[in-house]
Amino acid sequence: MNFDLQELSGTFSVADVAAAMVLSFVLSTLIGYVYRYTHRNVSYSQSYVQTLVIVGMIVALIMLVVGSNLARAFSLVGALSVVRFRNAVKETRDVGFIFLAMSIGMACGARFYTLAAVGAVVICVVIVVMFQFNWFALNVQRQVVKVQVPAGDDYTPQIRDVLIKYTSEFELVSTESIRGGALSEVFYMVRLKAGAEPGDLVSALQERTSGQRVTVLTGYDTTDL
Repeated sequence: MNFDLQELSGTFSVADVAAAMVLSFVLSTLIGYVYRYTHRNVSYSQSYVQTLVIVGMIVALIMLVVGSNLARAFSLVGALSVVRFRNAVKETRDVGFIFLAMSIGMACGARFYTLAAVGAVVICVVIVVMFQFNWFALNVQRQVVKVQVPAGDDYTPQIRDVLIKYTSEFELVSTESIRGGALSEVFYMVRLKAGAEPGDLVSALQERTSGQRVTVLTGYDTTDL
């Protein structure tokens, strides 16, 4: 039996492979550092940033393999379609960074080196500028106030007096009975006045509700006394 092994790597040079791999690594690393610098929430994942670098290099390699061959392209699409990712993306911006790393890898693999470098730098600069100047921020801070009061007594006037003092607007969301009817739990959606602190609101409400449990949910912080 005669085996005829054909080497197809000659369609691109070693310099092409090295340039694509090195440039995709450098640019993907830049994207990773920009992601880390502009990340604000507590959901930062080191493995996710490392994955950005890996994805950029893998896509560059895939583009080298595919080249201009449509048959290879469809074969790779079929092979990659069996891959399933079970980790949910925590933030929408994370999806954008994945697409950025993939596009840079595609440009490097297609040997559009100038396009890859300029595109990565420009987009990273835009991301940093948006982060530094806080573009598109909406200065609307609302809080959820949860107040427990003894059942049978109407504490609405006392609660409203406190809310009028500490909030610029408030709206009753719901009222429900808890602990077998011994307590009532009232939910308000409020917006604190400038200079008002959640802790002050909690203390004032507790004074009016016989020291019952009061919770203020504001953004990522919870004041629960």
